[in-house]
Amino acid sequence: MLVASSSRDNFADIDVTPVAWGVLLSVVLVLLFIDLVRHRDDHVPSTKEVLVESGLWVLCGVGFGVGVGVVYGGDAFGEYISGYLIEKSLSVDNVFVWSIIFSAMAIPLKFQHRVLFWGIFFALILRGVFVIGGSVLIGRFFWLLVVFGLFLIYTGAKIIRHRDDEGEEGSSRGLGLLERVMPVSREFDGHRFVTRIDGRRAATPLLAALVVVEVTDVIFAVDSVPAILAVSKEPYLVLASNDFAILGLRAMYFLLANARERFHYLSHGLGAILILVGLKMSVSHWFHLDTYVSLGVILTLLIIVVVASQRVAERSELGL
Repeated sequence: MLVASSSRDNFADIDVTPVAWGVLLSVVLVLLFIDLVRHRDDHVPSTKEVLVESGLWVLCGVGFGVGVGVVYGGDAFGEYISGYLIEKSLSVDNVFVWSIIFSAMAIPLKFQHRVLFWGIFFALILRGVFVIGGSVLIGRFFWLLVVFGLFLIYTGAKIIRHRDDEGEEGSSRGLGLLERVMPVSREFDGHRFVTRIDGRRAATPLLAALVVVEVTDVIFAVDSVPAILAVSKEPYLVLASNDFAILGLRAMYFLLANARERFHYLSHGLGAILILVGLKMSVSHWFHLDTYVSLGVILTLLIIVVVASQRVAERSELGL
């Protein structure tokens, strides 16, 4: 078998103690608890509310990254921020798929936050399993870097060609999976996930939507987790950047769900980012691209996508 060589030395080499893992877990759980309490009344969030919450989630993510930089140095900070930006940018399309799912399943706006809260809670657990498993495999078999890298390049090229329906296949898969376990009701029972019909337990549309959201997240994780592993091999940095990017997705959803037409070049930008990190991952055993160089390229691509998409949207509104 081919085993990994010293290529790991090209990435941040940090000593993560159990205390550091405890801090990460505690911060994530506290933020989840605050968010759950804040939205316990199933209200429809206002535009001002989601703007403030989106800003606070970004502040939390960047703030944790600053803490990582203070404790572990600039290389660790660069890898964390790179992973955070990659996951955040790839998650934009996830947000649009959620919008399609909720619309197709007629989930009231006031209940969507509850579905997304538990969807993201379980997504954090699943991503943790993927990240730890991926890190262990790459640490033992360096040739998996090439396999994952080529997969990302292929996925990026596919996304540039077409991405409008990615993740939607999870809807039929998720519903089919749930219906094998228990009956699915078409009626809501407040914000409950499970109800009773003629004395039998049945899933409400909210549980059905939750299962679909989870299935689509698994589909998206196939792209995003290898992409973050391309910029860092340290499980702590990969998981932390992934967690903080995901935590802010609920606020991002309510902010961007109906604005897909304003991101005309989204697929091109996301595809280019995946191709970049795929190339970086494929050659990382032999050649290391500086973390801050790749971070600068990712930021530049995101800025180009936003500016170009905004111009297209403005021209469309003017009828040009």
